[in-house]
Amino acid sequence: MGIIGSGPSGATLASLLAMKGIEVTLFDDGRRPDLVVGESLIPAVIPVLRKLGLEERAAAICQHKPGVTFTLNASERIDFCFQSLAGTVMPTYAYNAPRPAFDNLFDVRADELGVKRVRSRAKIERVGQDGLRLTAETLAQAPWLQSRQPDLIVDSTGRTRLFAHAMEIPAEVGPRKDVAYFAHYSGFEENQPRGQVIIGRLADGWCWRIPLRDRLSVGVVMNKDAAAHLGATPEERLEAAISRDPLLAAAGQNRRRLTEIATYTNYQLVSARGSGPGWAMTGDAFGFVDPMLSPGMHLALHSAELLAENLDDLAAYSREMRKLIRAWMGLIEYFYDGRIFAMYQSGMIFERKFPGKVTDALHNFFNGKVACMASGATTASRFGHGMLEIMSRPAGWMTDPATLAIR
Repeated sequence: MGIIGSGPSGATLASLLAMKGIEVTLFDDGRRPDLVVGESLIPAVIPVLRKLGLEERAAAICQHKPGVTFTLNASERIDFCFQSLAGTVMPTYAYNAPRPAFDNLFDVRADELGVKRVRSRAKIERVGQDGLRLTAETLAQAPWLQSRQPDLIVDSTGRTRLFAHAMEIPAEVGPRKDVAYFAHYSGFEENQPRGQVIIGRLADGWCWRIPLRDRLSVGVVMNKDAAAHLGATPEERLEAAISRDPLLAAAGQNRRRLTEIATYTNYQLVSARGSGPGWAMTGDAFGFVDPMLSPGMHLALHSAELLAENLDDLAAYSREMRKLIRAWMGLIEYFYDGRIFAMYQSGMIFERKFPGKVTDALHNFFNGKVACMASGATTASRFGHGMLEIMSRPAGWMTDPATLAIR
């Protein structure tokens, strides 16, 4: 097996295969940016960490994350606590991860399990209409392969999407044309409860505040045209976005930026194909979704799990991954178009009019189902998506979702 890219997805796949006794060669040049989007994790990541024997190491460097708060405006907020997952298959917590130190845990684990490594990026070439193989030059860097092509080569290069470009595989791109700017800060007020991630609606777009152990990750996501009006540089745009939002400005009165500013674009994409004869893609190389609900690391690690379990049926692996990515896209859309917030506001109106055990039970049921979907446990559940679709219709009679949409 040959895996190109030693990020969390590639290194996890390498470790899982090594644990099965499969010989694996990892090709990676080791270059990483200082800041990586996707610092907030969801509970579905924890079982993979446990499977790899990494949770204790992760807990030592990560910030415990009890849940997520959505701020709709200066006076209205929705708190989701992972404790509501008690009794389900999911852990009742997650972590906020200092990347790339967190990513390095997976790399080290792969080495411990005996995965062989070539410290350069592999080169590939197309074979016929549907095939791929490593170049002779790349094979020569792994003498233990004795010039033999691996039975399967895997693209885990992230948004480089090496195989998709080589094979000219089309992709479905999401409708939003957003750009994100983020950096690490000191001096912001501490999120409450400690470790809670805060997602806020902005005049244009949304923002995040992700507590790490010794700093706060602050980012804004907005339409590229709206961002251009805030300044000429990423520094000017991020600072202007913080200063003009009442909640961010108040929390960051004493802020001091500790890092350079990272810029990310192109927030939703899924490849038309994720596998072919003798090759497959994992993680962001296959597809990625908007970071609103923090599914990125989960999708990366789960794709590695799913491929490790379906080496003899790559088509089934590809179908399952496309299904999961689309399910996340659909769930996130409820937040962008305001329907999830309209359901919340309408529910609050209903509870005030008809207080009692029945409305309390409905409230807890709805919150639990949404939390379970957003945790990664039931994201692709037909029942969950059907429930949201049905409940969003009457919610719109009391609250117009368009007034709560994220532009």
